Amino acid sequence: MNSTVHWLLEVSVNEGQLDAFIALMSEMVAATQNEPDTLIYEWYFDEEKRICQINERYRDSAATMVHLQSFGGFAERFMAAVTPVNFIVMGDPDMAVREGLAGLNPMYLSQEAGFSR
Repeated sequence: MNSTVHWLLEVSVNEGQLDAFIALMSEMVAATQNEPDTLIYEWYFDEEKRICQINERYRDSAATMVHLQSFGGFAERFMAAVTPVNFIVMGDPDMAVREGLAGLNPMYLSQEAGFSR
């Protein structure tokens, strides 16, 4: 198929953390814009801004690792602001990526058919 790594991370915003989370989101989006092999990096909120769905796609496992290394600088603040609800990783990430994501207990799905443009 292809080498992209794609995930959907759903988080619940912790009580009293919305403003901090939105500020952090802005910082993270700005930092990620400097990662040329990040193909999709989108954050979506429900109407009450209690749930956030983060949609990310990377060219390959190496690009994913670049992002995970950058995320390390934000991880403590991120985890203080939200509680992970669901994490689905699609594609075939290598073992280094799987180890980097292990703390979020993802479900892995491999592509069986289809295409992207």
